[in-house]
Amino acid sequence: MTIHNKKYKGKALLDEYEDILRKGYLNREAGSDNNRYLDYVWYQWEGKASSLFGKDKMTTFERLYVEDKATHIEHKNAYYKQRNNSELCNMILTEFGLDPYKGHIINGHTPVKENRGENPLKANGKLIVIDGGFSKAYQATTGLAGYTLLYNSFGMQLVSHQPFTSVKDALVNESDIVSTRRIVDKELERKTVRETDVGQRLTEQVNDLQALLAAYYDGRLVEKVSK
Repeated sequence: MTIHNKKYKGKALLDEYEDILRKGYLNREAGSDNNRYLDYVWYQWEGKASSLFGKDKMTTFERLYVEDKATHIEHKNAYYKQRNNSELCNMILTEFGLDPYKGHIINGHTPVKENRGENPLKANGKLIVIDGGFSKAYQATTGLAGYTLLYNSFGMQLVSHQPFTSVKDALVNESDIVSTRRIVDKELERKTVRETDVGQRLTEQVNDLQALLAAYYDGRLVEKVSK
């Protein structure tokens, strides 16, 4: 994309969008002087090539007032055709400074139609779509009531939940607690706290404390005694 005669792509493009949108919000009381930023806000909302919108048009009006369902179709952009490509997912992860061998892309907002055979795990589990119809309005389309993504030291799991039907079904058939678990990734070696970002910070603190203690024992750090 070319913005103010400068070309942007990848993460740099999204960073530029974020900067523009923040300016639009922070200057929202500036009147016409803010229109150049607000134009980008509108474009991001439903622009054909917007990286946030992801479709060629919004057909809310057509779905409400036009019976012909052919007018209801919203064609998605190339991302939705390419997101099953694990090589592309690795490129995206690398672009954002993440390890492509350990990282995952988590998508939402686009309901997974499991009742039509769609799989929420794409690109061999590299990309995960976790919008499965938590809202009741989507449950007829998705066939379930949403997902829970679980991650711990043993690996990552995706849990799908069945829609809540009635109190009677919940009590008699336990229908509200039925769930299906999918293994996304299983750690061959269990990850320890030391290997996490928090663990690295804790290790640095321990090293600093040990250096401080060694300086005290060596006499390089003298305790102050108040008189």
